[in-house]
Amino acid sequence: MIGRLLPFAPMKILVADRISPVGVDYLRKQDDFEVTEAYGSSPEEILGLAEDVSAIIVRSETKVTAEVLDAAKKLKVVGRAGVGVDNIDLDAATQSGVIVMNTPGGNTIATAELTFTHMLCGTRPIVRGATGMREGKWERKDLKGAELRGKTLVVLGLGRIGAEVAKRAQAFEMEVIAFDPYLTEDRAKELEVEKVELDEAFRRADYLTVHMPKTDETRDMVDEEAFAKMKDGVRVFNCARGGIIKESALADALRSGKVAAAGLDVYETEPLPEDHEFRSIDSLNLTPHLGASTAEAQESVGVEIAEAVAEVLRGGRIRNAINMPSVDPKDLEALAPYLDLCQRLGGFAQQASKSEVRAIRISYWGSIVDLDALPLTRAVQKGWLAGIAGDEGVNDVNASHKLKALGIEVEVTKSSSSADYNQLIEVRATTVDGNEVSVRGTLLGKANDPRIVEVDGIAIEAHPTDVLLIVRNADKPGIVGKLGTTLGQHEVNIANMSLSRAEDGDELALTICELDDEPPAEALSALEADPDIREARIARLGG
Repeated sequence: MIGRLLPFAPMKILVADRISPVGVDYLRKQDDFEVTEAYGSSPEEILGLAEDVSAIIVRSETKVTAEVLDAAKKLKVVGRAGVGVDNIDLDAATQSGVIVMNTPGGNTIATAELTFTHMLCGTRPIVRGATGMREGKWERKDLKGAELRGKTLVVLGLGRIGAEVAKRAQAFEMEVIAFDPYLTEDRAKELEVEKVELDEAFRRADYLTVHMPKTDETRDMVDEEAFAKMKDGVRVFNCARGGIIKESALADALRSGKVAAAGLDVYETEPLPEDHEFRSIDSLNLTPHLGASTAEAQESVGVEIAEAVAEVLRGGRIRNAINMPSVDPKDLEALAPYLDLCQRLGGFAQQASKSEVRAIRISYWGSIVDLDALPLTRAVQKGWLAGIAGDEGVNDVNASHKLKALGIEVEVTKSSSSADYNQLIEVRATTVDGNEVSVRGTLLGKANDPRIVEVDGIAIEAHPTDVLLIVRNADKPGIVGKLGTTLGQHEVNIANMSLSRAEDGDELALTICELDDEPPAEALSALEADPDIREARIARLGG
């Protein structure tokens, strides 16, 4: 008789802010998801709704706080339909092992076009002219503007949006210069943009537009000191993130005439307070955070985040993650056979360390160094943490954070030298008392068969199976028989045994037994009671 199948439990997705119906429909059509739309929910309602969800999708309205993340025990991913993630507690998400993703490409053109709209309205008095016409005025003589042609535009941040703004400015025959600490000279030449330092950018600007994320480094980047360096009559625009341009400094510069005109779409506090001083400055054009507010952009980011969240929940590729490095899918495919090996090497090294560890060095040799090794490094870190009693919820997102919290430094080195194998990975741990333990591994043959090939400098070949017995023993006859007899008495089967004889000057040999089951403590005690066996330890590498 065939037993009854348990009912299928779909993963729950909370769409907390309104996204494109096309994106929601995409999720609803999937059999493995249950979608809840909860637009306009209070923080208290979000807390209750988040308890059993696997994913939360937001725009900018709903705040994903540490409290929400703590309540959402099943949460795997938060998806932001847009670019900014100011409403998501990134530190708390990382500690909880929750992936935070955004959609940086979907609103690129919309934001670039809005920026240029602000630039045009800050050059010609379009807003005042249109308002006056509705009021019955004809202010033709009073509304003299300027031209973009021949002016110098400074772009702070030459990413996707900044680059699109630069293209449009060049079409208007503007000279474009840029400040971006991550901009390469080759990329600057490709965009026909001059790369300059920040002070020079301030000095040369006729127009200045901001396209940087809001960080500790960029907060109030354009302040009183920056305005003092600029030309009189400069024009300033921000459609990126509020707080990069210091609002009080901008207001003073507009009133004094230092800044001839400005345009803002983003603010330190949103919505902009009714009594904010910006509302009374005629030379300042304000829009209510419309950067991504086009039909095309909203559909694009809604569909993009829906597809990305679905892929993560199904264990697939992670796209545009904010709190973990994104990896090229081709690299990930090439590295896939090594991921399990690396996790097991990390677990082996941790369990072989007899005292507190202060540093881990992960080394890669051979052709593997041509690929992005970040996934392998994270796999080693996960394996290391999995061997620590009581540590739960370790994944690619929080592994490095947890190691840092333990005070363990991680160093990664690469060498194109092939050593004894085409590809070789080593995990070496240094303890607080200066001792070191190390393990090396590789994949062999066309089947990519994983092997441990060296332990503490001793060459050996063993499969990194779920349960290994590691024995340090005298290099003399009878050891294999003692191991087999003792384990057999406790009904533990040896699947395979690897031996490495002691070299000249070494007192002990190394034996690794691949076991079907973990032996009881009495078996290990019996082995260590033998005068010819110095140490018998279990390494648990499974799961």
